[in-house]
Amino acid sequence: MTLTASGCVSAPPGLAPRDLVEVDGVTYDRRAQIDPQYRRQRVRYRGAGEPGSIVVNTDDKFLYLVEGDGWATRYGVGVGQAGLSLKGNATVGHKAEWPSWTPTENMMRRKPRLVQYASGVPGGPDNPLGARALYLYRGGKDTMFRVHGTNEPWSIGRAVSSGCVRLLNDDVIDLYNRTPVGTSVVII
Repeated sequence: MTLTASGCVSAPPGLAPRDLVEVDGVTYDRRAQIDPQYRRQRVRYRGAGEPGSIVVNTDDKFLYLVEGDGWATRYGVGVGQAGLSLKGNATVGHKAEWPSWTPTENMMRRKPRLVQYASGVPGGPDNPLGARALYLYRGGKDTMFRVHGTNEPWSIGRAVSSGCVRLLNDDVIDLYNRTPVGTSVVII
């Protein structure tokens, strides 16, 4: 993985260097179509979850990595459309860098245009799962829900996915690096 400090990336006219981030050789505009409230930040926190756990608030469109002592890192997220989100407790059962993606049978039934991807899409910048993925498990079984990056930064702060939780690629890399397999996840 290569995550280059944004000061090392030259900015096009009108963009400050801090607005650009390079993720594994691909340069992204962090501010692209994202409301500033959804930018990653350390915040005071008094919600659910033990230190080291992840809490996703689907109504507010925030994911919290609970740090303890009343603090958390808050990430803006895109969440599932009404009725499609996972709720309750899960565990990070597996992690992947530049994961491949295959739509589920349910996804293809709801959106027939996805049938063209039934054989899967290899990992990379054009993959819907983005730079990293945390696979959510219950009872030792894959729920088919993920916390992952996205190649659609405009979706952060919106309910548009088929149930997964989306982060900006540089945010999901930060979360991925701080989250071991076995981490508790609460989705409210």
